[in-house]
Amino acid sequence: MLGGGWTEAAALVAAFLIAMVATPAGISGAVLLLPFQVSVLGTPSPAVTPTNLLYNVVATPGALYRYWRQGQAGGRLALVLIAGTLPGVVAGSVIRVELLPGPKVFAIVAAAFLIPLGIWLALTRPAPAGTRTGPRRVLPAAALISLAAVVGCIGGIYGIGGGSILAPILIGSGRPASQVAPAALASTFVTSVAGVVTFTVLSLHQPGPVAPDWPTGIALGVGGLAGGYAGARLQSRLPELLIRRLVGVLVIAIGVRYLWLSLG
Repeated sequence: MLGGGWTEAAALVAAFLIAMVATPAGISGAVLLLPFQVSVLGTPSPAVTPTNLLYNVVATPGALYRYWRQGQAGGRLALVLIAGTLPGVVAGSVIRVELLPGPKVFAIVAAAFLIPLGIWLALTRPAPAGTRTGPRRVLPAAALISLAAVVGCIGGIYGIGGGSILAPILIGSGRPASQVAPAALASTFVTSVAGVVTFTVLSLHQPGPVAPDWPTGIALGVGGLAGGYAGARLQSRLPELLIRRLVGVLVIAIGVRYLWLSLG
């Protein structure tokens, strides 16, 4: 594990680079930052999960503000998603601390999440903003809330906001990407705040490293904030499909590594 200020410096630089690459691919940098924290920064388990959520808290307001300036606040869809993700992330946080505190079991959970996500990234094309992928099959509010609760639970366990999971499902149902993106991002932000608060409260009554690593999480968030902005600016100049494929292969490789570690 790095020390003497190098941990925060490495976290900031890595988050900037990861967010700059992940943003054009349409996923949150938090997906790749958790393995970086474990393997390079040495962030202990289960504190690595709320530290990753803290990244989202710091990194997402810039994009939310940009969407708000463009008149895209997420509307009713954002409220429905938040209604599900809030209780979901609290449940996921408790599950992470009480049932999945060790690295081996968590490695199985990480592999189960990362490998399907990587396959989806590698095999599908991104939907252009403002378009629909097919006939609109609007899910009822109850189904959306249930879906968001499951995603929020995953977010509380793994340490992501859930937008990377919700967005492709909602776009696949026929909703325009221009509507889905701000709603999923708003859900990610609120879910991450709730997750950080839940882990902090749980740390008051649990032994071991449960609370987020605040200096590392803030450094990750600042790097992600700048990297996400740079990635959004570069998106029109980069071969998005190629980046999406490369990131997908990388996510699969990380997931396979987690699976190998869990079996070992």
